[in-house]
Amino acid sequence: MGAPNSAAPAPAEPPAAAPAPARRSLWARVRHHGGELALTAPSFLWMTVFFVVPTVLVFLLTFRPTALDGGVGEGWTLQTWRTISNPNYPAIVWRTVWLSFLATFLCIAISLPCAFAMARIKPKWRSTFVGLVILPFWTSFLIRVFAWRMLLHPEGFLSQVFHRTYSIFGWQFHFLEPSTTLLYNAFAVLLVMVYTYLPFAILPLYAAAEKFDFSLVEAALDLGAKPGRAFLRIFVPGVRAGIVSAVMMVLIPALGSYVIPDMVGGKDSEMIGNKIYQRAIPDRNLPHASALSALLMLGVLLPPGLAWLATRKRHIGAVETDVVSSLDRPVNLGNSGGRRRAAAGGRA
Repeated sequence: MGAPNSAAPAPAEPPAAAPAPARRSLWARVRHHGGELALTAPSFLWMTVFFVVPTVLVFLLTFRPTALDGGVGEGWTLQTWRTISNPNYPAIVWRTVWLSFLATFLCIAISLPCAFAMARIKPKWRSTFVGLVILPFWTSFLIRVFAWRMLLHPEGFLSQVFHRTYSIFGWQFHFLEPSTTLLYNAFAVLLVMVYTYLPFAILPLYAAAEKFDFSLVEAALDLGAKPGRAFLRIFVPGVRAGIVSAVMMVLIPALGSYVIPDMVGGKDSEMIGNKIYQRAIPDRNLPHASALSALLMLGVLLPPGLAWLATRKRHIGAVETDVVSSLDRPVNLGNSGGRRRAAAGGRA
């Protein structure tokens, strides 16, 4: 009987690293992605001509002087930025911010149950409800705002209803006194803003709710969760993408709103859009109006930009962590032949 083979098999050498692919020229990459570039070129051109170029022109106008005839003067100056520190502007900016954020919050709070209900009804009725949501867009925006102005007028329908309600339940509803004015105040501006921008919140939330798996809500209810808790803890996080889209679609136009505060608001309800109009049209001070517009654009674009950068940095950091952790784990590549030789030597 022969002696057992005590010699250990030689470890297999790791496979040689694959050579780095040769870097293709710019023209080769363009030809390779020609289809994608052709599809994105119209959108890119549109955004460049109608967004990037006007934005750059607005920022450049802020450094030009104002001519005596109301136009734009020659040369460059910082005088516009020095004169923009009007003591009334902080109050107007604060009013613009809190009205816009409150209108956005109310739109989201109203739209979430609406989107939930629209996604749960029978499919044959969904198109009908979507049509009802977009029905206000069939009429002019100015006509709709003017209709609210008539309703909120001291002699309008709502004022008459509130005053008659006060005459019956006056001891309970002190805010319905006959001296209360529903028009030309911040309440009227907020009410009309919520009415105007509500469809912009319902539609993206409905699109997200259609893709939501409602069996998760049913499972939460079966496990003993209350309907309100299941709605807040299961449905709302599940339509997070729709909430982000709805916030952007409501908040951005609300911050630049001009017609609504001009028609239903008063002197104490001016927003930054009213000041931009006042400086651009009656005062004919285009550099000052451009400076206010630039501040508004920075206020609108800066928070989403910072949020995108933070999300991108966190995503890149997570990817790098996964790569490093995978490199720390021992990986045996291409050693199947060595394992087979070791098994054969053991059997021998």
